[in-house]
Amino acid sequence: METAAGVTTATPALWSRNFSLYFGARTVALAGDSMMPVVISIGLLGAGYGAGGVGAALGAWMAASILFMLFGGVLADRFSPRRMMVLADLVRVVTHGIMAFAFISGKPVLWQIICLEIVSGVASAMFQPGTASLIPQVARDVQGANGVLRMSDALSHMTGPALAGVLVVLFGGAGWVIGITSVTFLLSALLLLALRVRPPSAPLVRTSMLRDLAEGWQEFSSRTWLWGVIVIWTVHGLIVFGPSLPLISAITVPRLGESVYGLVMGAFGAGSLVGGLLAMRLRPSRPLAAGAVAMFAFALYPLGPALGFPAPALAASFFAAGIGAAFWGVMWATSVQTQIPAPVLNRVHAYEVTGSNAAIPLGQVLAGPVALVAGVEELLLVGAGVALAVPMLLLSVPAIRNLRRIEFGSAEQEKRERDERDDRDRDGDRPEPVDRAAQ
Repeated sequence: METAAGVTTATPALWSRNFSLYFGARTVALAGDSMMPVVISIGLLGAGYGAGGVGAALGAWMAASILFMLFGGVLADRFSPRRMMVLADLVRVVTHGIMAFAFISGKPVLWQIICLEIVSGVASAMFQPGTASLIPQVARDVQGANGVLRMSDALSHMTGPALAGVLVVLFGGAGWVIGITSVTFLLSALLLLALRVRPPSAPLVRTSMLRDLAEGWQEFSSRTWLWGVIVIWTVHGLIVFGPSLPLISAITVPRLGESVYGLVMGAFGAGSLVGGLLAMRLRPSRPLAAGAVAMFAFALYPLGPALGFPAPALAASFFAAGIGAAFWGVMWATSVQTQIPAPVLNRVHAYEVTGSNAAIPLGQVLAGPVALVAGVEELLLVGAGVALAVPMLLLSVPAIRNLRRIEFGSAEQEKRERDERDDRDRDGDRPEPVDRAAQ
């Protein structure tokens, strides 16, 4: 049912066998992902490598993930997303198992850990693009599925780091806990293997890797709403999201203490749960416009610490920021998954993720030096101003604010995909389809 405001509240069935398996796979994998940074940090610090060693290992993982993301999108379109996700999980089972053995058997060698983190980052790049195209294959209610997964992600990031710390204490070291993360990826692979998904309707074609990347770029760059959001989001990652976490911790921990800092960060996660729940229920006819309005609340994330809010007010501001960020995230993910044709969705998603995340590490690296010159509070206030400007910019672009909601599997979506496929075919010089049965 759609209200006068253009918001639909009725939802189709969500918890099918396929989606339940997919949800289980993503939940256990997210648990492993959320524990790893804390466990690796504790392990390398305990081995005497200091903050530089921790930064090198975590940075190696992130750099590899970003650099290889586009190739992960191409491979997911070529060989099916589930196949690539299972393979990526199995690679991480091996890399995490080797890391666990290195920590358990004695002092790990830093360059070996960095190399294993690079391989693990490449595996993550092979895994991530498929998460976009597999959701429409396992859930009829794409927005509801994204809402549930956003809540699972929030829970993982709320509980995973704390659980990692507790397990390190219980097991007497990081090695056994890294071994547990290896098991989470094995469980994820087994659950993904149990999915029953239909093969893509589009014929498989033999093309070069570069041509596939070029086709993905053409699909990405031809949509103003898509690349427009990514350009704006790059600024957000560089000035707001990237610097916020290190700056907020630097200013909040000395003022309020570690325990209070943990609680207010937990409030952000709780807000993300509420935002995901709201996104499951509300179906705005213009999802990106609605999500942009919700993102105004994210300005409270850098603003509260910059103005020295007391702990209760700071927790409330983080809670509101979590709601806004989660609601936007679901609106964005659903728009990408329902607006982009299935044959190119993995590649387009890879461009989207790469563009969205590329500026975040740079923002994190620059936060410290810039704060030394300008001041932590001043830099956070600049971030709050940019956080307010971002939704204004999103709403100022007609292609973004006017993008209409499309239900997955609707006649409108099928017609749009047929028209776009015909347009691509008219471009000519397409390679011959390959008989899948012959492979």
